[in-house]
Amino acid sequence: MSWRSCFYFLRAAHKTLYTLQEQLGLLGRSGIRPSSTMAQTVTPILSVLPTRGLVDEKFKVALENLPPRFPVTLHSLHQSEDKDYWEAFGYYVSDDRGRVTVSQDASLGGTYTGAEPMGLLWSMRPVPGSRTGLRLRKMDVQSPMVVLISAYKGHVFEGFREQPPMASAVTERWYMAPGVQRIDIRERGVKGTIFIPQGPGPFPGVLDMWGGGGGLVEYRSALLASHGFVSMALDYLSFETFKTHNECLSYFEKVFSIIQQHPQVIKDRVGICGLSLGATVTLTMAAYCKSISPRCCVCISGSHVFPSGVSFAEVFQFKEMDMGKARLDEQKRVIWRDMILPIPTDPQRKVAMGRIKCPLLLVNGDDDQNWATVESAEDMAKMMRAAGNDHLLTTLTYHDAGHLIEPPYTPHFRASNFIVQHSKQKVVMLWGGQTKPHADAQEDSWEKILAFLRQHLYPCPSSSLPQAKL
Repeated sequence: MSWRSCFYFLRAAHKTLYTLQEQLGLLGRSGIRPSSTMAQTVTPILSVLPTRGLVDEKFKVALENLPPRFPVTLHSLHQSEDKDYWEAFGYYVSDDRGRVTVSQDASLGGTYTGAEPMGLLWSMRPVPGSRTGLRLRKMDVQSPMVVLISAYKGHVFEGFREQPPMASAVTERWYMAPGVQRIDIRERGVKGTIFIPQGPGPFPGVLDMWGGGGGLVEYRSALLASHGFVSMALDYLSFETFKTHNECLSYFEKVFSIIQQHPQVIKDRVGICGLSLGATVTLTMAAYCKSISPRCCVCISGSHVFPSGVSFAEVFQFKEMDMGKARLDEQKRVIWRDMILPIPTDPQRKVAMGRIKCPLLLVNGDDDQNWATVESAEDMAKMMRAAGNDHLLTTLTYHDAGHLIEPPYTPHFRASNFIVQHSKQKVVMLWGGQTKPHADAQEDSWEKILAFLRQHLYPCPSSSLPQAKL
C-alpha cells in the first residue's frame, strides 16, 4: 500500500471512529478524553490488529500506557444494518507494565470470561432496551462489519454511553476478500449469487444453501470465495410451487449445472454445502439427482428425514401435520426437534443414504432444539453401514452447541424471531446452544469444513489454495 493510500485509509478510519462516537454520545468538546487520573500521566493507547480482516480471521487487541494493576473494561460495539446496536465487554486488570493483551490475559467478567482473543465478537448481544428476538446477519457483503472497541476505567456493565472512553479503535470485518467478484444470477428460473475468487482460476465450486427461513443469504458464500472456492448462494424456497418430485429434482440439477458450467469452475470438482433444510436438500440432490455428481457434501444441522418421491409443497404439508409434536418452553419459544422423533423406520420417509456416492461431512450440535440432528446422524450412519458406504461419512458432534452453526465469531443466538414459511406465522424459535461452547464449535467446525472442501475439491490442496487475507 502506498503512503497516499495509507493516508486516505487512516483518514477514513478516523472519520468512521468519530462518527460512531458522535452517534453514541461518547464525545466531549475535544473528542475522546482520558480520565482525570490518566490525563496527569500518559494517554492510554488501544490497538486492534489487523484493522481490516476477514470475519474468520483473529485480531489482536492490546491496551498500553495504563498504571500497573489498573482495572479496565474493554467494550465492543456494532450497529447492524437493521440499525440495532450489539455489544460485548470483558473485565481486565493491567499487568505490572500497565498493559492488557486480550489474547493472553483473562477476562474476569462481562459477557465472556477467560483468555478469549475473539470474545469481544462472539459474545456480542443486543444492547439493553433493544427489540426482542434479534439475530445479527450481514446482508450487504460488499461492505464491512464495523466494530468500535473502547476501553473504560474500572469494571463497567452499563452506562457506556454516559462516560467517555479512555481510548478507542475501529476494526473492519469483511466477508469478501479484495478481488472477489459478486455476480447476480437470474436465469432459467434460478435466483442466486455467484462469488468468484481473485486470480486466474479455474477454481473448485460450492453450491451453498441455507435453511427454511428462505431468502438469498450470501455471507457464507462470500467467505468461501475468499478462501478460494467459486461459491453460489441460492434462494431455493420460491420453487415450492413445483408440483412434482421430478420437477424439484430438475430444478436442482439445473442449479448445479449453472455453477458447474461457469468458465471459472473446474467442472468435476463441485461440492454442495447446506444448513438445516439446505442440508436435507443437499442429501436429496446427492441421492436422487441423476445428472449430477457432487464431489463432496457438507451438511450442517440437517436431517435425512424427508419423504421420498414428493415435492417441496407436499413436504410442507407433511410438516404441517407434524406440528402437533412442536412444543413451547417456559418463555413461549418454539421447539421443533420432536417433530421428526422417533426417527422413522420406514425407508420411504427418509433419504436413501445408501445412494450417496461422495464423501459426506455432517456437523451437528447436541443441544440443537430446532431439529433432531444428532439422532438423524446416528440413523444415517446406520443406513450407510448397512449399504456399505459408511467409509464416505465423517460426523462432527459438538457438545452444548445449537442449531445455527455459522462462520467463526458470529454471535450466538439461542433463540430469535422466525417466520414459518408454509404458514407465514411469526414465532420465536429456540435454536439451542450455550454461548461459549457454541462459539468454540463454530470456530472448530469452520476450520474442518474448509479442510474437508480443500481435501476433496482441490487437485493439490497443499499447493493450489489461494491465500485469504486482507
